[in-house]
Amino acid sequence: MSYPGKDSAESADPEDRMAEPGDVGPRVMHGERAVPARRTKGLTMRAVVPNAITAAALCIGLTSIRFGIAGDWDRAVLAVVVAGTLDGIDGRIARLLKAQSRFGAELDSLADSLSFGVAPALILFLWSLQDLPRLGWFASLALALCCMLRLARFNAQIDVEDQPHKSAGFLTGIPAPVGAGVAFLPLYLWEATGESVFRDPLLVGPWVIVIAFLLISNLATLSWTSLKPSRSVRLELIALVGILGAFLFMEPWWTLAVVSIIYLALLPVGVFRYRKVRRQRAAG
Repeated sequence: MSYPGKDSAESADPEDRMAEPGDVGPRVMHGERAVPARRTKGLTMRAVVPNAITAAALCIGLTSIRFGIAGDWDRAVLAVVVAGTLDGIDGRIARLLKAQSRFGAELDSLADSLSFGVAPALILFLWSLQDLPRLGWFASLALALCCMLRLARFNAQIDVEDQPHKSAGFLTGIPAPVGAGVAFLPLYLWEATGESVFRDPLLVGPWVIVIAFLLISNLATLSWTSLKPSRSVRLELIALVGILGAFLFMEPWWTLAVVSIIYLALLPVGVFRYRKVRRQRAAG
């Protein structure tokens, strides 16, 4: 049907006409969702690299669940650690290539929720917590849920300018990969010592719940940007990282346990340093 003052192309039914080269915006309706007449551009080639690393981390994290079901605890934990390593470099590669995108941020959050929330929760349940089905499942649910809530909070605050912790170089709560690694502390100690007490669900359950709430806590925690060693110790720091890498191959379980304990011991340091920054801001 034609309307006065409109040409035939505009007056035609949207579903009956072809999209013109200059068309923008929604033209066809499927239910209540508008579908653009033209397809948007896909990912650039340089954006493929960091997103491929994120996808690899996702697949490795999901594979850890398979190892957990098979009772192969060594490889299950190793898969989560490798996924955490890949998660730590994909964002840096994206910034290096100037390939940050909303798609990459969403994919990264999805990979983190599965690799550092669902996978550790299921592994710990199969390893220990299933001996106390009710408390054990509650603890596993808490870890997975709090990891997802943390990531949802992060996504919701991406465009928020007023973030006191971030502007001071701190994080809010413990990061998802670190939370997964620290949640495995009883498993590290069990692997290192063989003592069955570390596998006791009455110990593992409360520990997992504590880590779950640290994930969504409002604590100011240290980030890489807040760690600024002086020039006098930088060579020593490089040597320490090298030695740590060697110990990770020779004594992986003790090394992971010690690193987890050191990180937990540094949590009060982050809180203290942030309070100092906040006092300086108030005085200024």
